[in-house]
Amino acid sequence: MILSVAIVTGFKQEIRDKVVGFGSHIQIMNFDSNTSYETVPISRQQPFLPKIKNFPGIRHIQVFGIKAGIIKTENDIEGVVLKGVDPDFDWSFFRENLVAGAVPSITDSARTNQVVISRQLSNRLRLNLGDDFAMYFIQEPPRLRRFTVHGIYETSLGDFDEKFILADLRHIQSLNNWESDQISGFEILIDDFDELDFLSWVVTREVGLQFQGNGALLKVSSIRNRYPQIFDWLNLQDMNVAIILILMYLVAGFNMVSGLLILILERTQMIGILKSLGAENARIRRIFLYQAAFLISRGLFWGNLLGIGLCLLQYHFGIVRLDQASYYLDRVPIHFNLFHLLALNAGTLLLTVLMLVVPSRVISGISPVRAIRFD
Repeated sequence: MILSVAIVTGFKQEIRDKVVGFGSHIQIMNFDSNTSYETVPISRQQPFLPKIKNFPGIRHIQVFGIKAGIIKTENDIEGVVLKGVDPDFDWSFFRENLVAGAVPSITDSARTNQVVISRQLSNRLRLNLGDDFAMYFIQEPPRLRRFTVHGIYETSLGDFDEKFILADLRHIQSLNNWESDQISGFEILIDDFDELDFLSWVVTREVGLQFQGNGALLKVSSIRNRYPQIFDWLNLQDMNVAIILILMYLVAGFNMVSGLLILILERTQMIGILKSLGAENARIRRIFLYQAAFLISRGLFWGNLLGIGLCLLQYHFGIVRLDQASYYLDRVPIHFNLFHLLALNAGTLLLTVLMLVVPSRVISGISPVRAIRFD
C-alpha cells in the first residue's frame, strides 16, 4: 500500500510539475488570442498586478511572449514555438532539467541572441552548444532571426520538448512590431497546487472580463483548463490506487479472519473455562479482538519498515528505471506524504479489526460444557 501510494502520487507530482514548468499555474492573456501562437498583445502595466502579487499563495508573476516559427538548418527543418521571457523569469524549472550549458543571461540593458532548446530538438536538428541557427517567421513581410544555443534541457515530455525554445522577450516584440511594454501575457506561479482552483477564481475576480483602455478583454486560464487531457489522465491514476488498496484491504482482512478463527479453535477450552467462571461473551470477544489488533500492529510495523525502506532506496538511488518515451520519467518517482502514511496505517488497523467483529461472534456459540470436555 505504501509503495503504490508513494509511486502514484510521485508520478502525478512529477508530471504535473513539468507541465507547470512550461506554462505556469495561471495565465492572463488577451481574450482574442484564443489558443493561437500568434497572440494579441496586452500592456504589462496593469492596475491589478500589485494586489495579485500580495495575495497569499501567489509566489511569482512574470511576463512572456510567444510566436511560432521554423528552424532551418543545412539538412533539417522543424516548426517550433519561440517563448520570450524577461529578466524576471523564474528559471528554476529549466535549471533543474538542464543537461548541457546554462540558461541565457537576459538583462534590461541589451538584447541577447542566446536561447535554450530541448535535447530532442538538438538531436533532430544536429545542434550543439555554441551553434548558430536561423529561425524563419511566416508573416508579412517574412522575417529571419539568428540564435545561438546556450543551453539544452530535457524534461521527457515529448509534446513540449519538441516545441518550445526560450529566448529574450525583446525578439518577440521586435518581430511583432510591439511597443516595449507590450507582451503576450502574464504567468502566475503559486505555492500549493491544491489551491489552484481557488486562486484562479481570485485572479479571475480581479482581472477577468474587464475591458482595457484599448478595448481589449483579458482572460484568465489555469494550467488544468489549458491541458485537460493531461490532468484527466493523471486523475485516472487515482482509480488504480483505489483498486490496489481495496484488494490489499480484502487480502489483509481475510488473512486476519482466518487467523482469528484459528486462535478461537486453539483456545476453545480456555473460552469454556472463562464462560464457566462467569465471563460474558462480549468480554471474551474483546480479548480476542485485542489480540488480533496486536498481531495487526506487528504486521503494520514490519510493513512500514519494509515499505518505507524500499521507498527511501528508490528515492535516493533510483534503482528501478523507466523508459522515458513511455512514462515521461527516467526512474520510478517517489513522493512521501505523512498524512497518507498515517491514514494508511490507521485505516488498515480500523478496517481489519472491523472485519473481525463478525467472525468473533463464533465465541457466543461455544458451549462451556462441551468446550471443557473438548480435546
